[in-house]
Amino acid sequence: MDSILDNLSKTEFVSICVQDPRLHKDDPWHTHVDYEICLHTNSMCFRKKTSIVRRRYSDFVWLRHCLEQNALIIELPKLPPWNPFFSLKNKEQVSKRMKGLQEFLENVLQNPLLLSDSRLHLFLQSDLSITKIERCALGKTRYTVAEAIQKSKCGYSSSEDKTSCDSDCESSTSSGLGSSIDIMAQDSPVPFLHSSETDS
Repeated sequence: MDSILDNLSKTEFVSICVQDPRLHKDDPWHTHVDYEICLHTNSMCFRKKTSIVRRRYSDFVWLRHCLEQNALIIELPKLPPWNPFFSLKNKEQVSKRMKGLQEFLENVLQNPLLLSDSRLHLFLQSDLSITKIERCALGKTRYTVAEAIQKSKCGYSSSEDKTSCDSDCESSTSSGLGSSIDIMAQDSPVPFLHSSETDS
């Protein structure tokens, strides 16, 4: 009986959930919806064992494009189609989109080649914007991919929850998340490489 329980506890799993759509007003004429992505895992591929981030539909489109460029021989799962008339008030539309986004991530996370992309890890486990994810993955930030994930707030509101999430993170190991040190920043003619990073 003990050996069965030991084997069950050693079985690797990744659980992902897309939920809690929220409407954000960008200005008087433009709004967007974002979704909470909850990840829970015991996989050595992930820096954190539990994380919560918020991403919008266009972020998923960006992620799929990145993965497609990095893994040309793999047919990537599809995203739910873009709908110009999408409404948060339409429960069926919201439910269908969340289900489609979750299925997309579930399929992506089953592919070891896609799991090696640091942008996927930053997308799922950091609170960096898409622009900062790109820069970090290219090595144009003062922090590594692992550091960006580690310093993320995990999405918890209370400091007690954040502490427990951070302690989980420290006990895990990262596999394949390379460094991205800002070596070029010292002599770079590009002004933004000299500016200090402030990630909220």
